[in-house]
Amino acid sequence: MSGKFDIDRMAHLARLRLTDSEKVRLSEQMETIIEYIDHLDRLNTTKVEPTSHAIPLENVFREDEKKQNFPDLDPLSLAPAAKNRHFEVPKII
Repeated sequence: MSGKFDIDRMAHLARLRLTDSEKVRLSEQMETIIEYIDHLDRLNTTKVEPTSHAIPLENVFREDEKKQNFPDLDPLSLAPAAKNRHFEVPKII
């Protein structure tokens, strides 16, 4: 994968208009990134287990509980309009 990074092709695919100084700077940065990736590709990872996280995670949320949301209040009493035990809203076309 090493070699000259084609900044013009990348800019075209990303629909970017870059100045000449931006092309030089971004090309150098992309070359550095690609060299680092090439370096990582040469590492021996045969005994490394695949992971999705660097540290173990667990769900910290509480269990869902079914409960009455409005124990002492009729929610329809808060509505600006209600009809047949349903909220009534203006018709939108």
